[in-house]
Amino acid sequence: MSDTPRPPRQTRADYRAFVPISTRWSDNDMFGHMNNAAYYTFFDTAVTSWLFSTKLSSKDSMFFVAETGCRYLAEVRYPDRVTVGLRVGYLGSSSVRYEIGIFREDDDQTAAEGLFVHVHIDKATRRPAPLPDELREALGALLP
Repeated sequence: MSDTPRPPRQTRADYRAFVPISTRWSDNDMFGHMNNAAYYTFFDTAVTSWLFSTKLSSKDSMFFVAETGCRYLAEVRYPDRVTVGLRVGYLGSSSVRYEIGIFREDDDQTAAEGLFVHVHIDKATRRPAPLPDELREALGALLP
């Protein structure tokens, strides 16, 4: 472990969009807190919900997850109410890195912080493809 101090926890003001998520009893592990795999499900659900809300999905394209990561900062457990904050940390020609904050109840500071990288894929060739202009514009609104 490094002696480098951890960066401070993010706050709600650091994010551009928010998606409420319901915790489930099955999200808890044997220690009574949310299993680490549930955080990744919340990341995927929040990003996908936001994408659907833009109504910019295309039948000819899709996204593959290229990378994920999570930093756990405070305990979350069922039946907590969770809000997932989203922002875009990087917007490339065919990829986007979402930076994600998990907020427990009405807390202003993150309980967990993550990243989620999507690569835009042409459905026919299954190869990276440029992001459509309208989607790029919508994603740009999530940049800090």
